[in-house]
Amino acid sequence: MTSSAGASDPVSPGLPERPTARVLLFDRADRILLMKGRLPASPKGPGAWFPVGGGVEPGETHRQAAAREIREETGVVDFELGPVVWVREGVMRLPRPTLFREVYIVARCQGGEPDRSGWDALERELIDDIRWWTQADLEATTDRVFPPGLAERLPPLISGRYPDAPLPIPWD
Repeated sequence: MTSSAGASDPVSPGLPERPTARVLLFDRADRILLMKGRLPASPKGPGAWFPVGGGVEPGETHRQAAAREIREETGVVDFELGPVVWVREGVMRLPRPTLFREVYIVARCQGGEPDRSGWDALERELIDDIRWWTQADLEATTDRVFPPGLAERLPPLISGRYPDAPLPIPWD
């Protein structure tokens, strides 16, 4: 399912693409780690919460990117990657329209306080917070959380029930 976010531009051929690995990182207490950040196109905006992850580098698989992003963004080095459970695509302005092709991978770790020492300058500038969320926290928040409907989609994953094939989820 493709749509646009932050833009009225329809998806069209020729847009730059950004393959992205997003990690649904759970700790032993079944909390999920989310970051709160703002887009470079709107650095003064209110921001939103979203899973750990980022762009897939040339020559890297989505799983390799997911593992790298966990280490860089959280400092966690002992984790277990699970399956790809969702896929999502849409257009975002960064500042020019870019087609994001996101893959969501489940991962498990012991938990602990995230370490920000691996963050680059742009992450330090645009990421305001990183913390563990319970299912109840997500259901109660009035903050923006991405992907949309995250709280409703987590219970099967928390209990270890994964789809047979990655499920497409909406961009908006």
